[in-house]
Amino acid sequence: MSGTFVGMPAFPKAAHDAVRNTTLRANLRHATHTIRDKRAKAVAELDDWALLREAGKQIKDHTLRHLDTYLVQLEEAVTAAGGVVHWAADADEANRIVTRLVRETGESEVVKVKSMATQEIGLNEALEEAGIAAYETDLAELIVQLGHDRPSHILVPAIHRNRGEIRDIFRKEMGEWGRPAPDGLTDTPAELAEAARLHLREKFLRAKVGISGANFMVAETGTLVVVESEGNGRMCLTLPETLISVVGIEKIVPTWRDLEVFLQTLPRSSTAERMNPYTSMWTGTTDSDGPQTFHLVLIDNGRTDTLADEIGRQALRCIRCSACLNVCPVYERAGGHAYGSVYPGPIGAILSPQLRGTASEIDASLPYASSLCGACYEVCPVAIDIPEVLVHLRERIVQGGPATRRGNRVVLKPAKGHAAERAAMRAAAWAFTHPGALRAGQRVASRTRRFHPRTLPGPGRAWSATRDLPQVPAEPFRDWWQRTHGTKESGK
Repeated sequence: MSGTFVGMPAFPKAAHDAVRNTTLRANLRHATHTIRDKRAKAVAELDDWALLREAGKQIKDHTLRHLDTYLVQLEEAVTAAGGVVHWAADADEANRIVTRLVRETGESEVVKVKSMATQEIGLNEALEEAGIAAYETDLAELIVQLGHDRPSHILVPAIHRNRGEIRDIFRKEMGEWGRPAPDGLTDTPAELAEAARLHLREKFLRAKVGISGANFMVAETGTLVVVESEGNGRMCLTLPETLISVVGIEKIVPTWRDLEVFLQTLPRSSTAERMNPYTSMWTGTTDSDGPQTFHLVLIDNGRTDTLADEIGRQALRCIRCSACLNVCPVYERAGGHAYGSVYPGPIGAILSPQLRGTASEIDASLPYASSLCGACYEVCPVAIDIPEVLVHLRERIVQGGPATRRGNRVVLKPAKGHAAERAAMRAAAWAFTHPGALRAGQRVASRTRRFHPRTLPGPGRAWSATRDLPQVPAEPFRDWWQRTHGTKESGK
């Protein structure tokens, strides 16, 4: 993945600093609670939600199992419709392709639809190095860009900002990027939205090149789909002469019929709407209607490595709804920046370490950025078992073992700093495979319970400083069962 977040500390350090920011915590608490409450009501309207969720899971799993076939079908369909398909193995290759395509138009600025994929590869930074200005047109992304900030949420990138902060950013920065904010701008939502509309309208009418991602790609027709709530995406997709779409290879679905499922589950899970206000679909190019040149850049960037992991591959089902962020107690308190990735929250904790690997300190810490409460799994519209993948990645970090990197099978070494954890897990594994030793240990623990400390020593003190240690029962369950339901002789 891109080095956009290079220099970030490991999650524990970043979260330690974030939880002390009372304004951040207040902003996050208000926003996430509001979104998740609305989502719960929207989902409850559908009696067949569980069936839709299972259907989405099965469609995604089927597609991933046959990804090679559907990608070839997609390329053929896009090409037949007048588009050009480019393949990018990693972020650097994708950035080179897009930069070259923009330069070939002779333009020095582009307008962008909100896109996680372009953030993942650091496209804005690559274009800037090439002397090309990239203007974000999504309202939240605009706020982040004007504030020289980083996104902290998948759906609402500026969720960490309140209205007063946004007003100040518009007043200070808009004039440097284009049309300045109106005089006397207040923090009322209507005025802020109007200031953004006036600022962006000039960009839309002037731009000759648009850059987008896509929520879905339909293999049978070569159709791309973008869903959004503001209309800025529609402007970027229709007004420019050239459109370049940068999309991860996992965003494909086999048929138009499959869209029916996701166009019901995505809006309800993300914005708590029955349907998205703007659903834009385009297939190649059409004479005198919309962009006359269309390029599709398909990026891998660690996705086939993730696909090779039987447990971890379910992260590729993600449709970027952000429901898992809004229910996560860790995200609510730490915020998105602590994850050191454009993919924050529970999905980021399993996706980023697979796309980027776990060699860096930040990526090795992300699978531990969870309480394993399971709330993320309960709300996921494609049933990604995030806790299962988190535990799987923790095991990989602690124990090492086989993995796929850049298409090659490698054996990862255990990460540093986990020697005590490895020893504890090996001791537990030995005890569980030796019933006699386990039974003896349980009895010793019960009979010495009065001498047990209330807090853990050493590094364990950080855990027990905010919670009580569970008390050991006065009698092991095995002994209780034997005393009340059986005899030592019968063992019943």
